[in-house]
Amino acid sequence: MTITSTPVPSFIRNIISDDLAAGKNDGRVITRFPPEPNGYLHIGHAKSICLNFGLAADFDGRCHLRMDDTNPEKESVEYAEAIMEAVRWLGFEWGGHLYYASDYYERLYQFAVELIQAGKAFVDSLNAEEVRQHRGSLTEPGKASPYRSRSVEENLDLFARMRAGEFEDGAHTLRARIDMASPNMNLRDPVLYRIQRASHYRTGDAWCIYPMYDFAHPLSDAIEGITHSICTLEFEDHRPLYDWFLDQLPALPHPQQIEFARLNLSYTVMSKRKLLELVQTGDVSGWDDPRMPTLVGMRRRGFPAAAIRTFCERIGVGKSDSWIDMSVLEDCVREELNESAPRAMGVLRPLKVVIENYPEGQVEEFDALNHPQNPEFGTRKVPFSREIYIEADDFMEDPPKKFFRLGPGREVRLRCAYFIKCESVVRDPQSGEIVELRCSYDPETRGGSAPDGRKVKGTIHWVSASHSLEAEVRVYDRLFSAANPDAEAKASGGSYRDLLNPQSLEILRGCRLEPSLAAATADDRYQFERLGYYCVDAVASTAQVPVFNQIVTLRDSSTKGG
Repeated sequence: MTITSTPVPSFIRNIISDDLAAGKNDGRVITRFPPEPNGYLHIGHAKSICLNFGLAADFDGRCHLRMDDTNPEKESVEYAEAIMEAVRWLGFEWGGHLYYASDYYERLYQFAVELIQAGKAFVDSLNAEEVRQHRGSLTEPGKASPYRSRSVEENLDLFARMRAGEFEDGAHTLRARIDMASPNMNLRDPVLYRIQRASHYRTGDAWCIYPMYDFAHPLSDAIEGITHSICTLEFEDHRPLYDWFLDQLPALPHPQQIEFARLNLSYTVMSKRKLLELVQTGDVSGWDDPRMPTLVGMRRRGFPAAAIRTFCERIGVGKSDSWIDMSVLEDCVREELNESAPRAMGVLRPLKVVIENYPEGQVEEFDALNHPQNPEFGTRKVPFSREIYIEADDFMEDPPKKFFRLGPGREVRLRCAYFIKCESVVRDPQSGEIVELRCSYDPETRGGSAPDGRKVKGTIHWVSASHSLEAEVRVYDRLFSAANPDAEAKASGGSYRDLLNPQSLEILRGCRLEPSLAAATADDRYQFERLGYYCVDAVASTAQVPVFNQIVTLRDSSTKGG
């Protein structure tokens, strides 16, 4: 699939254009998307995917997909495969350029040996707490480890024995020898390797020492010949360390690290640790829960990949953190679905209507447009019979002045069909609740207009009772009740989980849908007229009980008034 769009100006694009004009990197542009396979990707990752793959395409370069898999305890094949599927779903391909940091373990080890030989790294025997105590603070310099002065020979010997598995976890680390007085905490002799007896999902038990992310990442970029290493702002303070490693190994190419502001989206959280916690505690049904900001969740809910790409394009790329309201993403989804989704009729809270003067046993069909703005979508047949369902809130027994739908003695238009008038109501004898309407129809108004010229202000949707498909519909709201759950939780001294929205999911059973929707698949999306956009839930739906997810509501709720 080839993604085409108009390049959006940004400071990163300007940097790359300047590099090309200066003949830098021999005119090559090679970017990468380097996720850690320790969770499912979310909408924040989508911004990085679109940026990196988009820039490579715009400058006739290439983008690598690399799993930065240096933490075996948290990574898995499941996550790696899910990442690949998410990138493909968004519409991007990496060709033959799928890489893993774990493929470079031997080379990374040899690079570490080179640093030891150059006096730039040493084996430290402080424990984790002692390392923290020696590190200092933002206002105080750190203290050198007493093991910092070990000889090159001793360090080489200890490092080889670390690899051979002679020591317990935590007994030693390999650290860079940089500057314990640096105002940048990342340069205070950072750890390069730790002993960690954990089976890796790709290398198994071949290694018992693993490189730290800050060491593996720049060297992996260099090994792959990356020209522009684009990452989020939290890595800005890590850039001097990124450059330091590459400066010590001059035989390697030196990519340029460029930082941009990460995506902060309202009414959700973006931390993979917190998203995992929501899954593990059962607050959501899984990583693919349609309320989650994960790409698998959004896909299951019915968000089109094109809408997510549009969103990432629209919010742009900047250097300062900002918050994007969830409504911006939802607007992109609506815009895409307004153009691409065929129309159908569904009644979510059904109220039965009996048309008393319509012949019993008679059925007729109406031609309904699948898309009122796009004739190419064609038409469909909608069956009509004596008994139909309408939305319960399309009827009021004592309607206010501005209510133009159905009421006692009132006439409305049924979409594509006839005018009907409410003659009486039927109540439940115990509760007194209205359970049925008795109506009449005007056979002269077939198709929705009256020969005598009379007008009705309300048009409502409906389905034939005997032909309709019974289904479950899941209606979603914000996952959290606070726009910034982390900030509000911190201010109140509580947990972000305290701010979960108890109304984020409403399950409606006994909904009635027009029969054409029986053929709907998980890839199909529809506008249920006057209600919103919906799709089949690929996980929960069965042949016996079809389940549809509400993707988003219609933009303007006033359209429901007819």
